[in-house]
Amino acid sequence: MSTEPPQYPNAPDPDDNDPFRKQPPPASDGTPPPPYGGDPYGGGIGGQDPLAGMPPLADSGKRVLARIIDMVLVGVVVILLSLLFGTNEYDWDPDKVDAGRSFGQSLLAAVLYMAYDSYLISKTGQTLGKKWLGMRVANLNDGANPTLQTALVRSAVLWIPFAFCCACIWTAICGGWSFFDKPYKQGLHDKAAKTVVVSVG
Repeated sequence: MSTEPPQYPNAPDPDDNDPFRKQPPPASDGTPPPPYGGDPYGGGIGGQDPLAGMPPLADSGKRVLARIIDMVLVGVVVILLSLLFGTNEYDWDPDKVDAGRSFGQSLLAAVLYMAYDSYLISKTGQTLGKKWLGMRVANLNDGANPTLQTALVRSAVLWIPFAFCCACIWTAICGGWSFFDKPYKQGLHDKAAKTVVVSVG
């Protein structure tokens, strides 16, 4: 008995509609297209556009909105768990802020934000905010979903300073970098992980 999977002639390829797997058509002179992204940070292959064949880069404003959505979603969980475990650091009187509780809430926030980002990015390339706004994180060199290791690097650069020292200031700097970065529109966390954020249909 054959162990080969059944073959269906003319069956549609599920990857045909995946913009990350599509390649541009050959040039009119028959030159094959470059792979997604070309050579990261190296200016492409043979002087060709390093972004050739990739879906369009996501709008930086939409990225900020997606990040705010994710921060609110995870932030609600952080606050609820902080109250449950008694690690809530917020008090109107600064003399009553407990350093141990403050560290506990910061640690909880870092773990939850990193776990949320890393898991979803490595599985689908999308957090909930990115999914709702039609964006996806992709490896710069091939357009694939980042590995868990890559997603951890990306989320660590973003969320550890956010949780322990700089909060929204670091998030604004790290993510806001994409407004000025060329040609890849990367945040600092994207640069560390060699990823880009692209639009999906």
